[in-house]
Amino acid sequence: MLKNYIFVMVTFLFILSGCNDKYVLLQTEQDTLHNELTFSPSYEYIILPQDRLKIAIYRNPELTSDSIGGASQLGQDMQDSGVLVDTKGYISLPLVNSIKVSGLTQTEAASLITQKYKRYLKIPTVYVEVLNKRLYVIGEVRKPGPVKLDREKLTLLEALAFAGDLTDAAVRDNILILSRNAENKPYIRSVDMTNFDQLSIENMMLRPNDVVYVQPNGWKEYKVASDNFTAPFRTIAEIASPFVQIKFLTD
Repeated sequence: MLKNYIFVMVTFLFILSGCNDKYVLLQTEQDTLHNELTFSPSYEYIILPQDRLKIAIYRNPELTSDSIGGASQLGQDMQDSGVLVDTKGYISLPLVNSIKVSGLTQTEAASLITQKYKRYLKIPTVYVEVLNKRLYVIGEVRKPGPVKLDREKLTLLEALAFAGDLTDAAVRDNILILSRNAENKPYIRSVDMTNFDQLSIENMMLRPNDVVYVQPNGWKEYKVASDNFTAPFRTIAEIASPFVQIKFLTD
């Protein structure tokens, strides 16, 4: 009897060990992860297709060319919902039609639009801001989801604070950050939040579109795997329970 019990338990643990690796995301066979990110202090977000841009065009009424007529609301109309960058990277603006802005920084896009409007306005001033800058925090945090950015960068601690902090089941010494390099290729870096001596500005800094993944600890993996394994037996037991009770009462 004892041998049979031990055999069943070993088999059960073996099945669970095979299920755990399907629960953890962003696994890799690479020997090492990038632990440092070369982060330029002058980094500025690059506009992408499907972004929404806030575009404000300011001008002095006395300096406005007559050809633009009653366009005093030109800038105001484009500030609320934003202008959508299409899949080819173009935006459509009054008077100047289509302008390609994908691949440009916000400053470069403002400069380009300014040049286009100089045909219609004397000394135009253009302001461009991407409205949908955000990064994402998933995994073992209390409020997973997107974190909206009102700036070009955010620290990992700030992102975790926006996500409601780590759960009790979070792995704190191996938080993974999925980013893209200058060639737009994805790569993963790891941050150990338990070791202050290894923290640096470079590995703590996040940029728009980064994904922070907080992994579950071993107990959480075991619990999920065991629940998945025992769920069918609980279902069978729930279905069979009324028949067992009827059999017991009739006996």
